[in-house]
Order: sequence, then C-alpha cells, then structure tokens
Amino acid sequence: MSLYQKPHTLERDSLGRLVLIDASGNHHVGVYPVRAFPITATGAGISLMDQSGKELCWFDDVGAIPEAELGLIEEEMAAREFMPVIEKITKVSTFATPSIWDIETDRGPTRIRLKGEEDIRRIAGNTLLIADSNGLQFLIKDSTQLDKVSKKLLDRFR
Repeated sequence: MSLYQKPHTLERDSLGRLVLIDASGNHHVGVYPVRAFPITATGAGISLMDQSGKELCWFDDVGAIPEAELGLIEEEMAAREFMPVIEKITKVSTFATPSIWDIETDRGPTRIRLKGEEDIRRIAGNTLLIADSNGLQFLIKDSTQLDKVSKKLLDRFR
C-alpha cells in the first residue's frame, strides 16, 4: 500500500467518467490519473486528481493498484497520453527553422513542422522530446539508437 492511499473504490459512471468513492463515501466525479514521471518511470508514482487538480489518492507504484482499478486507470491514461515515438527521421526541408520533418513513428509515418530549435528538449540522458507546431509531443527514447541518417539530421538542430 502507498503513503496516501486510503480505502476507496474507483468506477466509471454512466457518462464514462472516472468516479472515486473515498473512505467517507464521498463521490469525486471526473477524477483523472497523473503519472509523476511519465517518460522516465511510467510505473512509478501515479496520483488520482479531482477536477480542480487536488490529489485524492497516491500510489507509489502501479503494483500497488488493484487489478480492476489499474485497468480503468490505464484506459484513462491511454486516452490522455498520446506521445508517438520517433523511430526514424527520413527528411527535413531545411536546416533552418521553421522546417518540415518527415518521420517514422511507432504509429506510422507522418510529417511535422518544427518552429524552432528550442522545441527539441533533452529530458534525461539521450531521451528527447520534440514539440511540433501544433503542440503535439513526439518522443525519441534514445537518440544514440537512431540510424545514421536520422542522427545526422537531428544533430543539425541541436
């Protein structure tokens, strides 16, 4: 059991919203899960927040979450956490910004527009987060594992 975890029940209401029923019987409608470390440690530290951003429940580890509740939490996070992983950079329109990048992701090929070099952020070690002009986040898990062409193209922007 985790530090802030109190006896509770987690379920979906008729509108598909997550509802946390706490130990006092209070119904918190529209709760949402938040990972403490969404990129570097996806299984550590998950909080259930109410609609105003107040933490209602904390789990140190996903292993501490009952299986039925974990399924609901994972469904909710999958809907909220859309972050394609860049596997290959095939082409860039120009080495100045803004530029158009043709990339291959774990969800298929796509084209993104990079506004500026500041939209490429190092998260930890060789992990990079790239924001396109629409605000969509793309992840490069380990830039050293990219193919030679992708590394060369990426190095021009860092």
